[in-house]
Amino acid sequence: MNPVIILDSSPLGLLFQKNGIKESDDCRAWLKHHVGLGDEVVVPEIIHYELRRELLRLRKTAAVKALDEFVQIVPDRLIPITSAALNLASELWAIARQQGEPTAPPEAVDIDVILAAQVILRYPIPQTYVVATSNLAHLSRFVPAEVWSKI
Repeated sequence: MNPVIILDSSPLGLLFQKNGIKESDDCRAWLKHHVGLGDEVVVPEIIHYELRRELLRLRKTAAVKALDEFVQIVPDRLIPITSAALNLASELWAIARQQGEPTAPPEAVDIDVILAAQVILRYPIPQTYVVATSNLAHLSRFVPAEVWSKI
């Protein structure tokens, strides 16, 4: 059984760029390949929020609609943010800072630790999932992660 693929903001954002941008076209082909294999692809709600707010800011209404449809078309594709996830995220945030390895400025909402907490709670066995990203440095400290194009 293949691990569940969890989309971080970098590959998710590429999926909703216009056609003709090579990296975006490659990412859509990559996703189509994995879906064709029957791989489960999910999106943490914090990542949906992060991309959606930017698309709204840019007034890309068609992309917002496509993003919302993408996360709704498959039951349980969206990993919800829960109080338990936020509690765990606060612990991860504190530990990272205690170790002198923060993943975001102190005043920022650290989306990486919220993503990690959502994933850890939904998939307690690390071998069952991989986070598809372009940000290995931050995420791989908390969860199994790989550059999306290498999955």
